[in-house]
Amino acid sequence: MNKIKYDINLMKYMELFENITNTKLKDCIENDKQLIFVVEGNEIGKAIGKNGVNARKVESVLNRNIKIVEFSPDAKQFITNFVYPLQLKGVEEDSGRITIHGPDTKTKGLLIGRDSRNLKSLLSIVKRYFDVADIRVI
Repeated sequence: MNKIKYDINLMKYMELFENITNTKLKDCIENDKQLIFVVEGNEIGKAIGKNGVNARKVESVLNRNIKIVEFSPDAKQFITNFVYPLQLKGVEEDSGRITIHGPDTKTKGLLIGRDSRNLKSLLSIVKRYFDVADIRVI
């Protein structure tokens, strides 16, 4: 769990998101394809808005793809929230190693991604909040 630093652009994105959605934001992460907004627990519905109106408004103002994730103090629940809408059979944690059980090969492929890109991205994001050494998909 590292200290999180934001640049001026991320801070602008965060302020804009909070103003449009009227929710409390925990974090904002920029990766190659999209901006990931992590909202506090029980704020996900408000952040997305009725029929996704807030999410679409943020996307159009920023002209970027966004993903909104609900934070959970439990690492397993946070991972489940993060990979939604993918359905998982289960998530297990054993001394810093997390194992994700995918229901089928397609879901496992989406979780891992080409050259393990999705899995590495997920691991780096989970490490921001939890003391996790490794994530495996089986």
